[in-house]
Amino acid sequence: MQTDRRLLPANDHVAASELRGVVEAPRYDEGAWHRVQVPVADLLRAPGGPRERQLLYGQRVRVFDMRDGHAFLQSERDGFVGYLDTAALGTDAQPTHRVHTAATHLYPAPDLKRIEICGLSHGALLTITGTAGDYLQTDAGHFVPSGHVSPVEARDDDPVAIAELYLGTPYLWGGNSRAGIDCSGLVQAALLACGIPCPGDSDLQEQALGGSLPEGTPARRGDLFFWKGHVAMAVDEARIIHANARAMAVSFEPLQSAIARIEAAGDGPPTSHRRLG
Repeated sequence: MQTDRRLLPANDHVAASELRGVVEAPRYDEGAWHRVQVPVADLLRAPGGPRERQLLYGQRVRVFDMRDGHAFLQSERDGFVGYLDTAALGTDAQPTHRVHTAATHLYPAPDLKRIEICGLSHGALLTITGTAGDYLQTDAGHFVPSGHVSPVEARDDDPVAIAELYLGTPYLWGGNSRAGIDCSGLVQAALLACGIPCPGDSDLQEQALGGSLPEGTPARRGDLFFWKGHVAMAVDEARIIHANARAMAVSFEPLQSAIARIEAAGDGPPTSHRRLG
């Protein structure tokens, strides 16, 4: 039975229908599917509480309950459960494209001189309904540069190259966008872009991803190094890329320097070195 509160779709008012007979709840609900309709939305532990993760434009969520301006829901991306401002929710339109550049803008017309409607992060999902020169039109009547998106089924093949799109992005606890991201958010963005399922937090990633390697195994591009509460990705045998509090940004760092620095700070040596299949 799933007992991790981050992944358990149940609260004091409702539980997912599949939890009937597993957890006690005043009612059980199938949930209704929605899509996020704002550039970035905070998924909260409780209404007004701390951020668990973030959801991006177009990402799909299963809503079980709405009250007092908040929806209780579960993210399709990684199963994370939490509360979202109901104003961030839109209809469940089928996305056709995803943003594959570090970031882009939506415009009110196919004209780069027009004032943008909003910015979108890498990984945002769009439903495209038409073309207009070098732009694609969305189902909301907005326009996005065609070179900034790719078909939603397209997959990248190098997680490190995706992580490098985020170089310089400010560190943000629980962040999942080009505007701000944390260590596990960076790894998740990189792997999902390559079609590799990935949990949202580093402890869950360490349990789910790849196979553990013996201590001293030379790093290979794309390997993951885990510490208590932290994860980094190997760029090559000597360097890692990670969202880290030292730089307060996504940055490169020599692997051995990071290992020594983190241990000196009292967080111990790496808990595992893992390689994806």
